[in-house]
Amino acid sequence: MSNAKPLILVSNDDGITSKGILTLINVMKRIGDVLVVAPDSPQSGMGHAITVGESLRLEENFIFENVQAFECSGTPADCVKMARHFVLKGKRQPDVIVSGINHGSNTSISVLYSGTMSAAIEGAIEGTPAIGFSLCDYSHDADFSHTEAYIEKITREVLAKGLPKGVALNVNFPPASQGAIQGIRICRQANAKWEEEFDQRFDPNGRRYFWMVGAFVNFDKGEDNDEWAIANNYVSVVPCQFDLTAHTTIPLLNEQWTILDRADSTHPEVSEYRHPGKEGHA
Repeated sequence: MSNAKPLILVSNDDGITSKGILTLINVMKRIGDVLVVAPDSPQSGMGHAITVGESLRLEENFIFENVQAFECSGTPADCVKMARHFVLKGKRQPDVIVSGINHGSNTSISVLYSGTMSAAIEGAIEGTPAIGFSLCDYSHDADFSHTEAYIEKITREVLAKGLPKGVALNVNFPPASQGAIQGIRICRQANAKWEEEFDQRFDPNGRRYFWMVGAFVNFDKGEDNDEWAIANNYVSVVPCQFDLTAHTTIPLLNEQWTILDRADSTHPEVSEYRHPGKEGHA
């Protein structure tokens, strides 16, 4: 790999043989040197799971032309860990990590369940700029062609400008069937969720099992969120972080709770909240 070009780590959650990852690899080859470490089978909906109770397997795969690739038995987060701490151990680390292109939407609350975004977030945890790309089309043979120019532009922008430490981008594309893309919007995550039901069924032996069904419900009426952007044929870009602390709730609990030991001056954070980055916090 040439040091003159950026090193790009590619992963996904649909598996190393998916159409989406092939499209993403072909775009990344225009930009830099590409290394692929991706799951050997679909890992959709795995969230940020990691493998701790069983062994991991990693095998080199030669399905991509002029690209070094490995298939991993683990989750998307495992793939990024294996790439950084085994495949690239003692070597140059990636300049950017890209994940996808996912077959299906990862807007709104879906980002929490997404294996695609977990690979990107794992990169952010390690301090590497990272992007998760998803197409709002669940078809196995979805048309990704309209995403390529935008993926290249967004990746080049991140390589040129960087991202704040701990931030990864969640990028979603409307399906090709909606027509021409209107542009790119920086968005917030929409207030929407899946309202699940569990369909009770019985196998031929009379044993009960369940199948999760339900509908996606959008409660958000704003025009600055990812669901609005996709519905109006924009590419949505949502900056995400792995710090799940509800920072605004800390002073509220400090004020309302009576079980806190406010006399303990050795732990000032118990009685006085200071936002990260302020004096006294790293």
